[in-house]
Amino acid sequence: MALHVPKAPGFAQMLKEGAKRVCSQHFSGLEEAVYRNIQACKELAQTTRTAYGPNGMNKMVINHLEKLFVTNDAATILRELEVQHPAAKMIVMASHMQEQEVGDGTNFVLVFAGALLELAEELLRIGLSVSEAISIFPDSGHFNVDNIRVCKILGSGICSSSVLHGMVFKKETEGDVTSVKDAKIAVYSCPFDGTITETKGTVLIKTAEELMDFSKGEEQLMEAQVRAVADTGANVIVTGGKVADMALHYANKYSIMLVRLNSKWDLRRLCKTVGATALPRLTPPVAEEMGHCDSVYLSEVGDTQVVVFKHEKEDGAISTIVLRGSTDNLMDDVERAVDDGVNTFKVLTRDKRLVPGGGATEIELAKQITSYGETCPGLEQYAIKKFAEAFEAIPRALAENSGVKANEVISKLYAVHQEGNKNVGLDIEAEVPAVKDMLEAGVLDTYLGKYWAIKLATNAAVTVLRVDQIIMAKPAGGPKPPSGKKDWDDDQND
Repeated sequence: MALHVPKAPGFAQMLKEGAKRVCSQHFSGLEEAVYRNIQACKELAQTTRTAYGPNGMNKMVINHLEKLFVTNDAATILRELEVQHPAAKMIVMASHMQEQEVGDGTNFVLVFAGALLELAEELLRIGLSVSEAISIFPDSGHFNVDNIRVCKILGSGICSSSVLHGMVFKKETEGDVTSVKDAKIAVYSCPFDGTITETKGTVLIKTAEELMDFSKGEEQLMEAQVRAVADTGANVIVTGGKVADMALHYANKYSIMLVRLNSKWDLRRLCKTVGATALPRLTPPVAEEMGHCDSVYLSEVGDTQVVVFKHEKEDGAISTIVLRGSTDNLMDDVERAVDDGVNTFKVLTRDKRLVPGGGATEIELAKQITSYGETCPGLEQYAIKKFAEAFEAIPRALAENSGVKANEVISKLYAVHQEGNKNVGLDIEAEVPAVKDMLEAGVLDTYLGKYWAIKLATNAAVTVLRVDQIIMAKPAGGPKPPSGKKDWDDDQND
């Protein structure tokens, strides 16, 4: 009979066999839980801090699929790193929320949250409780970013990139017709082929004449369908399925341009661009279901064949940026920059307010919050002053990444702001520590971007500080569930 070894008294008795605390220990209290969480978040912030600002360094990230990323975009770095630490994950989630809400400023969230936690740790070490340390932390238009498409074509240089009103697909036309002016477009989500019966049947053919008549009947049916589409005035057909050889023959006969798109998302975006309705069956479209485009043509960009649906007027629903570059990594990085720019425009349609960049806003906030802290009695003044000090992390990171002395820059910024020059920030182009008016230099940040970044970083820091215990339940037995993408069949880009 096996000897039963009783569990140690206390918390361990309440958990299942094999339940583990983080690092096989039970972490609780300041020394174990809070400080360890803060350390993990600080290290995460330190990783992306050197990538902050225009002079930030690139990171080389190789993800679990061994795909290489060379970028200084914090959102991409975090997405590919797959952070596992529970406390650091909270900071990552705040960064993802910033990406969804604003589309930019993800690194600001990480740097600021890291600074908040670092300074909160100082308060905790001098004897303040967690509740005293977090006592001051604060609890227009419509623009669809999907309307700006990016088509990346290898070759040439960034300066050869261009903007086109319409859509560009890295495809070739299926038939002989390669260019159509004043295009009337019929879009089908089904294959461009004859209808096939759902039941299997057997045809008994006895003579050669019967064989000829059978084939002729199929050909006549296919020709009648293509002629019916051509009679509506349609001169371009876009299909979402395969194209039969016979259907292609009759499309060429009636001078109809044929384009095949495999992606249902591309099909929907094209419908939006040209004002067409995707038909589920090969039936002649009525005038309301057909789309219109000034020109559709096959072109060659570099050594890549592309089909262009072009609008001459600039009031189209969708535009495409054709990016050129010498390497895929370079084009990926430029695409992320374009994405940030488009998201900035989206933010400005919601709120047009702008604030000076280059650390000017952060230093002014630090100055005013410090002044407020000096008027507060009691222990909360320490937390208020440390909150203000955390804002210095932004101009400090900009200065360090630009290769100038951060302390000297921050001293100059405080001195200038004390004189009432609220718009003065760091001059990153100077070789020595220098400041200049950000408003005159045209260096501005969106108000909403700053607002959400400060709010999300603060909330994440408070959440981390409120955790005083880390316990991990015993993993369940059996095979692991599939880690596929949730809601993969949902139509999220309508």
